[in-house]
Amino acid sequence: MAAITINKITDPVFGNLVQLTNGLLDIRVSMDFGPRVMHLSRVGMENMFYQDKTKSVIGDKYDVFDDQLIIYGGHRVWLSPEVVPRCYHPDNEPVTMEEVSGGAKFTAAPEKHNGIQKGFTIVLEEGAPYANVLHTITNVGLWDIEIAIWCLSMMDGGGQEVMPMPDTKSGYLPNRNISLWEYSEMNDSRVYWGKGFITLTPNADMTHPFKLGYNNADGWAAYFNKGQAYVKRFELIEEGMYPDGGCSYESYVNAKMLEMETLGELTILEPGESVSLQEEWELYQFDHEPTNDEGKLKSIIEELAYK
Repeated sequence: MAAITINKITDPVFGNLVQLTNGLLDIRVSMDFGPRVMHLSRVGMENMFYQDKTKSVIGDKYDVFDDQLIIYGGHRVWLSPEVVPRCYHPDNEPVTMEEVSGGAKFTAAPEKHNGIQKGFTIVLEEGAPYANVLHTITNVGLWDIEIAIWCLSMMDGGGQEVMPMPDTKSGYLPNRNISLWEYSEMNDSRVYWGKGFITLTPNADMTHPFKLGYNNADGWAAYFNKGQAYVKRFELIEEGMYPDGGCSYESYVNAKMLEMETLGELTILEPGESVSLQEEWELYQFDHEPTNDEGKLKSIIEELAYK
């Protein structure tokens, strides 16, 4: 059984990174900005996360701070609801790291305009392709703020996302709420609305974005790409007060990448208080051809759960 190791490495594009591995997973976190997880894969396999190696910026309309928000890619912590400019505070400052049992804690510099501080702790499991990621936002300002913690994994294009439909028995009452954004078209060919599953399949030829959100009552979603299956599980609070019309999970796709987004409850944070959201990451070697056959999808998900 391989031990958990933590090493400092250098990337030609993104600079100083910290690499965590247990012999099965390869996780790399930025130290010059973020923090962001810039790489997630099985050891020796391709990166599942999207990287913007051009370091493009979001746009001038968000340039109200001392710097511009660079896309970078990877996995990060954000604030919900998505309000401009609050959510688009640049994360270009160096990151601090503290080793913990089985992993490391990464903390961003305080956002002086927002009065918050973001970070996450990654702990790997020995001998298994699992990682626990605890995301935290702390109010380091002088007044109360109302936010929901928002955790986004930017997945490289070319794969397929599978999300479970709620199956709560509610009689004559609805058992799901679905939110759509103004640019989302319900007949978008990349999305499949099934009885048991929703799938979202990126298409490099379709440049316009699409986004959905819903009450993901099962607390998981999966993405298949590059011979790997990434299963993200997350905390869920029954009857919780979630943002965006009651969304505990959201997904966004464009021509280059797909975002898997988990959300926490709307919370009023007093100065000095923190809010957290934990995700469990599983990453398997798994060949998958995109399909909307629900029988096949059910068998695949059951197989992954067995692993």
